[in-house]
Amino acid sequence: MTKRFPVLASGEVFGPDQPIALKLLGSERSFGALEGVAMELEDSLYPLLREGSIGIDPYEVFQDVEWALLIGAKPRGPGMERADLLDINGQIFAEQGKALNAVASPNVKVMMVGNPCNTKYGKLHFDFCPSQTLVLKAGVFYDKVSNVTIWGNHSTTQVPDFLNAKIHGIPVTEVIRDRKWLEEEFTQVVQTRGGVLIKKWGRSSAASTAVSIVDAIRSLVTPTPEGDWFSTGVYTNGNPYGIAEGIVFSMPCRSKGDGDYELVKDVIFDDYLWKRIKKSEDELLAEKKCVAHLTEEGIAVCDLPGDTMLPGEM
Repeated sequence: MTKRFPVLASGEVFGPDQPIALKLLGSERSFGALEGVAMELEDSLYPLLREGSIGIDPYEVFQDVEWALLIGAKPRGPGMERADLLDINGQIFAEQGKALNAVASPNVKVMMVGNPCNTKYGKLHFDFCPSQTLVLKAGVFYDKVSNVTIWGNHSTTQVPDFLNAKIHGIPVTEVIRDRKWLEEEFTQVVQTRGGVLIKKWGRSSAASTAVSIVDAIRSLVTPTPEGDWFSTGVYTNGNPYGIAEGIVFSMPCRSKGDGDYELVKDVIFDDYLWKRIKKSEDELLAEKKCVAHLTEEGIAVCDLPGDTMLPGEM
């Protein structure tokens, strides 16, 4: 997780002229490691890092914060049911959410990493971009790919959208005419990338996750290029697509660079895409019921439609 801090302190995210104050929240168990991180930041002499503090009380650490990056989720352990993980991390995020509501800036932006961040609590970004698979197939560099979207949950029901993506401004389906490859191999590679990486490397994708968090923040503080968009998990309330409200769902967004976003309206759907979006929606609605006791929406009833946890989270 320490990979994120130098990038934040160097100006790469919020700009070369934006001073920042880093407030690091830990626990009694991790406080020693947190002190080590703070020492590293002090010794690095980042010119934009004007203040650094650490603590274990979220009501103190979150005081007046404008950006909150919540990365302290519990990973899934051997034999742990997915419902149990949702409950454990739901409790962590619910407590932090209460603290943010109480003491953070009224305009605070919250980004979260860990299940069930995409069920009720905040924004998410994906640690593997489907652009990479498309550029390898098309034989172009990644900056030639635009309008890339992943719809839905952060699980194997996530939906990489090749229908709206473009290469050199041309629809992907006109550049890569192998529809079978797009529906099968491309989709599967994106959905299972995390598990493959762990099998090869023996650990989760910490570096690409850190990059994704940085990219997600940068997408909100930098104006989106004309005609392009990015995807991130946001509340579905008021969405123009017909996706159920009351959940956090990855969808295509644009930003004016003011830290806020708007949903993209000019997207197209076909039966293939819509069917898979609805499958991810069903999963999220089921997950939401698992944490109903934490969101004051009744008694938790957990009946998940199969275990679609990303392999890397097991």
